[in-house]
Amino acid sequence: MASQTLRAYRERALYRLLAVLTALGRRIPLRVGQRLGRGLGWLAWHLVRKERRKALANIRIAFPEWSEEKREETVRAMFRHFGTSVFEIAWLWNMDPAIRGQFTEYEGAEAVLEYLDRGEGIVMITAHCGNWEWLAIAVGLLGRPTSVLQRERDNPRMNRYIIDFRALSGVQTIDRGSPTSAREMIRAVKCGGILAFLIDQNLRTESVRVPFFGQPALTPVGPAKLAIRTEAVVMLAFAERRPDGSHLIRFLDPIKCNRDDDPIALTARLTLKIEEQIRRVPEQWVWLHDRWRARPKWDVTPEEPDQRD
Repeated sequence: MASQTLRAYRERALYRLLAVLTALGRRIPLRVGQRLGRGLGWLAWHLVRKERRKALANIRIAFPEWSEEKREETVRAMFRHFGTSVFEIAWLWNMDPAIRGQFTEYEGAEAVLEYLDRGEGIVMITAHCGNWEWLAIAVGLLGRPTSVLQRERDNPRMNRYIIDFRALSGVQTIDRGSPTSAREMIRAVKCGGILAFLIDQNLRTESVRVPFFGQPALTPVGPAKLAIRTEAVVMLAFAERRPDGSHLIRFLDPIKCNRDDDPIALTARLTLKIEEQIRRVPEQWVWLHDRWRARPKWDVTPEEPDQRD
């Protein structure tokens, strides 16, 4: 209950911040907003000491070979990155196809469009890397049916903000807990559209333990099961902020699923690709999440067979 109350408080605070920044961000140039965002992140690094300690504890698990100085600088850069992302979300209300090319470059989008134009649905897997909301808008602007599964926020106004924000580029949001969510997800794939999931967090949902930075981490297995059930194409996609402030949207090689595939093996394979992206730009992943937390209630990993006679 305490964690739910704290999460609700954070979402109320974040909504108020986003409401103020949106009013400002839609009226200022992107480069100015990015500089302001970095300043906001710098301030957060100094003020939110509990979250800073949590991030440093998590990055120690992932990179035990690093010096403490390197880990601290990476987490400091993560705060600046996250602050920049918040301002970018405010500015993204201005994004449309006419200005997309100024700040966004795609890599591997041709394969995505080929599958979709043949009527094959795609289960798209991503993570909280780069600015993942920029990724959602960029994928929506490809002009193909796109849906995103999310956990419904505790704050209704925050929930509406995110739904309306994504809808600007034609992205439909499916709330994970709604009674029609399963039907909506299957329809999104079967109708030849994109259905996107973030699977890099430890959630209150059916999950399995797979390796993540050398440690077992509970990871949602539902997306892999859905992809296998619908024999969909699975593609990983990541947003990555480049030094000049523009964004690279990368689509990795497709994985074609069959009915006899193992969802746990697929989940592990996707998680490894997420780890590779984090290693590529570690300051652009949110180290604040308790990724290796145990949740026995949601753990459906099969027990290892007893090898004794």
